[in-house]
Amino acid sequence: MIPTEDASARKRDIEEKLRQEQETLSFIRESLEKSDQLTKNMVSILSSFESRLMQLENSIIPVHKQTENLQRLQDNVDKTLSCLDHVISYYHVAKDTEKIIKEGPAGRLEEYLSCMARIQKAVEYFQDNNPDSPELNRVKFLFEKGKESLESEFRNLLTRNSKAVPSVVILDLVAGDDEIETADEVTLEHLPENILQDLICISMWLVEYGRNLDFMNVYYQIRSNQLDRSIKGLKEHFRKNSSSSGVLYSPAIQNKRKDTPSKKAIKRPVYIPGTIRKAQKLLKQYSQHGLDGKKGVSNLTPTEGKEDMLDSEIDSYIHCISAFVKLAQSEYQLLTEIIPEHHQKRTFDSLIQEALDGLMVEGESIVSTARRAIMRHDYSAVLTIFPILKHLKQMKQEFDQVLQGTAAGTKNKLPVLITSMETTGAKALEEFADSIKNDPDKEYNMPKDGTVHELTSNAILFLQQLLDFQETASAMLASQETGSSTSTYNSEFSRRLLSNYICKILGNLQLNLHSKAKVYEDTALGAVFLLNNFNYILKSLEKSELIQLVAVTQKYPDKTYKGHIEEQLQTYQRSWLKVTTPITESNMPTFQPGTKLKDKERQAIKDRFKAFNDGLEELCKIQKSWAIPDKEQRDKIRRAQKENVTGAYRVFWQRYSNVPFTKNTEKYIKYRVEQVEEMIERLFDTSA
Repeated sequence: MIPTEDASARKRDIEEKLRQEQETLSFIRESLEKSDQLTKNMVSILSSFESRLMQLENSIIPVHKQTENLQRLQDNVDKTLSCLDHVISYYHVAKDTEKIIKEGPAGRLEEYLSCMARIQKAVEYFQDNNPDSPELNRVKFLFEKGKESLESEFRNLLTRNSKAVPSVVILDLVAGDDEIETADEVTLEHLPENILQDLICISMWLVEYGRNLDFMNVYYQIRSNQLDRSIKGLKEHFRKNSSSSGVLYSPAIQNKRKDTPSKKAIKRPVYIPGTIRKAQKLLKQYSQHGLDGKKGVSNLTPTEGKEDMLDSEIDSYIHCISAFVKLAQSEYQLLTEIIPEHHQKRTFDSLIQEALDGLMVEGESIVSTARRAIMRHDYSAVLTIFPILKHLKQMKQEFDQVLQGTAAGTKNKLPVLITSMETTGAKALEEFADSIKNDPDKEYNMPKDGTVHELTSNAILFLQQLLDFQETASAMLASQETGSSTSTYNSEFSRRLLSNYICKILGNLQLNLHSKAKVYEDTALGAVFLLNNFNYILKSLEKSELIQLVAVTQKYPDKTYKGHIEEQLQTYQRSWLKVTTPITESNMPTFQPGTKLKDKERQAIKDRFKAFNDGLEELCKIQKSWAIPDKEQRDKIRRAQKENVTGAYRVFWQRYSNVPFTKNTEKYIKYRVEQVEEMIERLFDTSA
């Protein structure tokens, strides 16, 4: 059973909660009533607002439509006015631009082109909308006038700024590839940058809007003249400043050569004047001897001044070839910036023609001069062709690259010149070999002292020149073998061809020398002559690469020539038999020692001494004036004669010097053994 106090307390709690719930319920009811009232009020307000909006819309929409129509009318008016202004502006173009067009584009190219754009648009407008308008003729006239002014400005800018490249700059450019390695490459700036940009703008306008390509002809004519003047200036530079040093460099290159170690090997050896000139002078003297029959230098032999001029011409031509390639490359780079791509090759072809033709004509002139000289049997002229031809062939690849894209006739000019030079050179080589073989045996032309014949020295000198141009000479010979200078052949074939030619020259020379030796009445002098010549040939071969070239065809050429020399030495020694034979054992009179000599025996001894003395004096007198320039050979012959002659004389002298075969001893025993040796030592010595 629950206690009475707890039940009362619980009842109170329940009543309290019920009261609170009732209060909450009353609050909710009141709130709902207020919310309903507010809702009714809001609905009333919204209904009123909707009514007002409908009234406003009914009032505004007509106004808006009217305003929209007015705005559309305003836009149409504005557009009409704008079109009228635009059209009217075309009628003012001529007036606005006439002064600028007449004054020309000089100094204000951008403004001028802007005016030309306005004029062009005006022309297009009148052509489309009012072709009968007098304004069309006026703007057309201004457009043509402006175009002519732009063409004239293009010509003037190009003419004023196209100057010949200084020779020292060209030499820097040429030498920059071959001589030294520099940090800064030598470049050409043909035109100032601002001028170049103006020319580019005019070119683009003339092509795109002017519909005129005549300016390209103007371009190639002016630049062609500049290129030609640059090369002619280089020739003049060589003419004025050529010297025995051979190659001309600009001061800049010379300073770099002094201060900077060279790291890049020379790719193309430059022609060095003097060497070939010396060979030409000697060879020309020889060839003229054969023509006029007089010893000494012919009046056809060039003077020193003419020789220097020849050096300068050869060196100049070689450098001009290199200069043309470099300048043409530079011209093409410039051309690609100014001339449209479609017209670049044709314009470049025209641009280089004058300078290229000049070089080809000069080359053909060199060939023609060589041909005329060869017809006169002056084979030294081929030495002029060698350095030029060698350089042309070295430059051919660069030539072909530069001329890529030009006409076939332009590309073929250099190959035609090379072929012409090879043909002429091959003819000279062949005829020179024949001239060595057929050189006449003229007594007046023979060295009286039996020394080296000029035919020998000339032949060797000529062959030595070939060493510097082995590939060139081989190509000449190959052109005769194959019938085409373009035929391919390996280095072994080339070397063998040159070896065969050298052996042919030496063989012809040997035959001719044997024939010439017969001109001498004294067989011993003929032997000395052959000995000197064979020794000279051998020494010359050994001092150069000729010996290796000869060995390609002929094994052990040194042994062959040493055999020839020994053979002639034996022939020479036989001339002393007249001295040694009387005093040999087999020719000595026999007698018993201590017995009185018979008259016949005394006379026999006298005759032997006299024959020896006379023979010794005669040979020493004659052979003293003979010459053996080579000290080694001279000493060898003297030693041999001392052994042969003094050996026999010593035995004879020891046996008969104390024999009483005469009262006049000094008459017969004129020389002691030592004196005979001294006399032999003075052989081949004109100063003794």
